[in-house]
Amino acid sequence: MNITEIINSRHSVRDYTSKKVDEASIHQLLNAAVHAPTAMHEEPWVFVVIQNKSLLNRLSDDVKQLLSSGGDPIHPHELTQGADQFIAPAFNVFYNATTLIVICEKPMGEFAAADCWLAAQNLMLSACASGLGSCVIGLAVTALNTPAWKKELGITAEMTAIAPIIVGFPATETPLVSRKLPEVLSWI
Repeated sequence: MNITEIINSRHSVRDYTSKKVDEASIHQLLNAAVHAPTAMHEEPWVFVVIQNKSLLNRLSDDVKQLLSSGGDPIHPHELTQGADQFIAPAFNVFYNATTLIVICEKPMGEFAAADCWLAAQNLMLSACASGLGSCVIGLAVTALNTPAWKKELGITAEMTAIAPIIVGFPATETPLVSRKLPEVLSWI
């Protein structure tokens, strides 16, 4: 596929098989991530790769606990109408993916978070090109930035977990979602 086909076919996958992503593939994704543009060549990203199923399940449970207790300031709206699905005991916030890659930001200036998101996009496009599914799991950001999880995952206090991305083998075909045409405010 050329880059336009990859961009147009990449979508969020929310159903994964139990097949584990191999180490070489993960290194390929991380290599794509670090080739993202970066302000002042700061490269403010570091990565945490989690493939331990029990750890992923425990993190999923902590995310649901934060949501149900109202302890997630980023997603207070998630527990409105129909949001019970996000805290149901059987729900896994990582959709049973075997790999979670967390892109963390080193505090290096006002564009560090944007640089991390550019790295995330490269990683997800590379995953698509490799036949892997991916999805940003924003629900996990608050939990990942708690002192306990930072300590357990080796994220230093001054770093911030920015982009938790699940990666894996799609269990089913995910239909593409149509997009609106670009809204141009001005073209002068």
